[in-house]
Amino acid sequence: MLVKLFEEKLVRQLQSNLVMSRQKALRRLKIHRGIRKKISGTSERPRISIFRSNRKIYAQLIDDVQGHTLAAYSSKELNAKNSTVTLAKEVGLKLATLAVENGIKDVVFDRSGYLYHGQVKALAEGAREGGLNF
Repeated sequence: MLVKLFEEKLVRQLQSNLVMSRQKALRRLKIHRGIRKKISGTSERPRISIFRSNRKIYAQLIDDVQGHTLAAYSSKELNAKNSTVTLAKEVGLKLATLAVENGIKDVVFDRSGYLYHGQVKALAEGAREGGLNF
């Protein structure tokens, strides 16, 4: 409920000043909302959620039923200045090893409105190489 209110407030703020970068963020939020209507994670099959900032990439395994994060990893923990495709793949591998240690093999991939290209694709491939199925 709070997440929905926060998203609606963010959408209204972005619509008030529609410059190109805000239009891009608004588009991503709309796509993300549509994806989240269809995808949900459980404790047996959690959701991999991705967030990409200008310098870092973050990924976490989420159980949406209980509202808990089961495992998380980011390029921040690798002590790298900027996030690249190779770092994203490494983040996916590390997240997969954390998941396998916790007994999780099957997941649902949530690209969070980002295109399945570049860093997002590399993170997904790294997670698959680490032993996750999606």
